Amino acid sequence: MNTDKRTGRQVLLGRIAVAACAPYLLLKLLWVLGFDIGVVSLGGIGRGAWIAANAVTFLMDAVAAAVAYALTRQAGPRVPAWLLALPLWTASGLLTPLVLAVPAGSAVAAVTGAANPMASGELLRPWVFFLVYGAFIVEGITLLSAFTVYAHRRWGALLRRRLRSVPAPAPGVRAVRRLLGVPSALLLAAIGTVDVLWGLGVPPGAGAAALPARSAITVASDIVQGLLALAGAAGLGALLFPDGGPWRGLRTRVPLALAWLGSATVFAWGATLWLAWAAADALSGAAYVPSRGLPGLAGALELVAGLVVLCLGALTLAAETDRESPAPHEPSPAARPRTLHIR
Repeated sequence: MNTDKRTGRQVLLGRIAVAACAPYLLLKLLWVLGFDIGVVSLGGIGRGAWIAANAVTFLMDAVAAAVAYALTRQAGPRVPAWLLALPLWTASGLLTPLVLAVPAGSAVAAVTGAANPMASGELLRPWVFFLVYGAFIVEGITLLSAFTVYAHRRWGALLRRRLRSVPAPAPGVRAVRRLLGVPSALLLAAIGTVDVLWGLGVPPGAGAAALPARSAITVASDIVQGLLALAGAAGLGALLFPDGGPWRGLRTRVPLALAWLGSATVFAWGATLWLAWAAADALSGAAYVPSRGLPGLAGALELVAGLVVLCLGALTLAAETDRESPAPHEPSPAARPRTLHIR
């Protein structure tokens, strides 16, 4: 695909993503301002906590809209990589499970007659869930697709490279990457296994009462998040040991995408749940005790795993950027004078 077509597709996807953010942002803004449109009951949530939660989620989606808008601008490729990659990594972790789990869980509920909390009307009107999650699904698909096009335009040579042909880093750099990456991959695999087992109904042990009531949506969410974490562990392992298995012939973009989505999902969902519990304990004035059991421990480990993989990715991205940049005082290939060779 030529550059003009790629650019046009990226701009179109980015614009759709911006538009998909609008309903959620408008609804959150109305709730913050005190207009409880579509709200049936706050379910025991205090007004202050309700406003604070909606203000935070409004800002999060506003950042996603700003990133999507940046992808529609000509200056997009000149934006520092971390300024786009960091919020998009977080957005990937938040949106990908929704894109996969909400339709799957809703379909299972419709076929089996199981409870679907989005249609119960206990806290919010059903149309609110339809509007919000429908917009999230469109936003997730278009935003991540626009970033995929952008990444191929900016780092296409690296993403298309076969794993077996990736230049080996210096021994010290390789050792640091594996020192950080191997424990993270093992953590992702363990967390993914636990999430899948929870989704399949295996009791989570101490702290089970802290988990939300089971429904087709929560079951699908657990299984999807677990599978994404396991995929992230596999992708991270392939990147750390590119010559060690049958994945040697894969293009770098495949394990990189798996590691990206898996680590982002673990960080965005597990860590968010754990931090929400910690904040609730702190705001309630209760002394911290490990009363959350295995779910609380899993959330803490997910936070650690996500942050370590984030640091590993930042180091790798910086190294690849330095590798592709011209040496100091060395003109870029486009700026070098051309010499005419006469035979």
